[in-house]
Amino acid sequence: MPQIELTELTLPELEDAFAQLGLERYRARQVFQWVYRRGACDFDLMTSLPAAHRRLLAARFRVSTPSIARRDVSGDGTEKFLLELQDGRRVESVFIPRTPHQTLCLSTQVGCAMGCTFCLTATMGLVRNLTAGEIVGQARVLARETDLLESRFNIVFMGMGEPLHNYDATMAAVRILADGQGLAVHPRRITVSTVGLVPAIERLAAEEVMPRLAVSLHAPTDEQRQALVPVNRKYPIAEIVGACRRFPPARRDRITFEYVLLAGVNDSPDDARRLAALVRDLRVKVNLIPLNPAEGIPYERPSDERIDAFGRALAGRGVTVMVRRSRGRDIRAACGQLAVARE
Repeated sequence: MPQIELTELTLPELEDAFAQLGLERYRARQVFQWVYRRGACDFDLMTSLPAAHRRLLAARFRVSTPSIARRDVSGDGTEKFLLELQDGRRVESVFIPRTPHQTLCLSTQVGCAMGCTFCLTATMGLVRNLTAGEIVGQARVLARETDLLESRFNIVFMGMGEPLHNYDATMAAVRILADGQGLAVHPRRITVSTVGLVPAIERLAAEEVMPRLAVSLHAPTDEQRQALVPVNRKYPIAEIVGACRRFPPARRDRITFEYVLLAGVNDSPDDARRLAALVRDLRVKVNLIPLNPAEGIPYERPSDERIDAFGRALAGRGVTVMVRRSRGRDIRAACGQLAVARE
């Protein structure tokens, strides 16, 4: 009988699996705590379980964990992890300290299919989706390695891949991460970023366990955006904004629009004016991200004066705006810089 990958199961699913083996459901909660709170991957270490239970579980389940292939530390304290999965594929994950909270940036795919022209991950193409266990496995490794297993931290799905293109695995990972018996990351501390897959955004609006949503807008007009984000041809700006507007009112103020500033492309005063008009009737935050240059990306970072003027133009029109501070640029760990060599 093939072993079941325990890390792919939410706690209710694990309880059902234990019940089918004739084990009490509370034993599943014990195992869940061992794996996520204590970082245990070996059933022999789970000493609160009887020895007979441990032998049975070791025969029926496995606990797979990504291995660390490389770990780089930036001068600003940011750490980038190159993690190897069970099939040898690799993804990058990032630990960002003092943001002001500790933050883990996780990947949801090996590569990405969205083709955004300013993003290094897009040059990989899509290799494959990650499973829920592989997504959460990144959090388990980073939390263990940075001594966060007993601390509160944030999670952003802004690493490699488009999270909502891998919807089911991403949301299963959110439910596992948020479970109070495990890492207990409150959904308000989890942010899922998307380039604007409208059907998935609408599906997300109905989720019981719903993270914060960040929409990668990057331009105020369809003509501009289609040159930067090819999927805009299928899901234009009006449809994306409309999907955000249809979010439940209590959750609508948890939406962020992300906007990568590219010199001479989308950073003019007129661009700021059009962007402000686009979001004026939504209670959202605009997160400005000055481009993090990388070899092979045909754009430049605007000057600090240009960035400041753009932000002031938005704020002057009543838009809540924040300029994201780039972290980890010296180890290629900043936004849009994650990529691994194709195998």
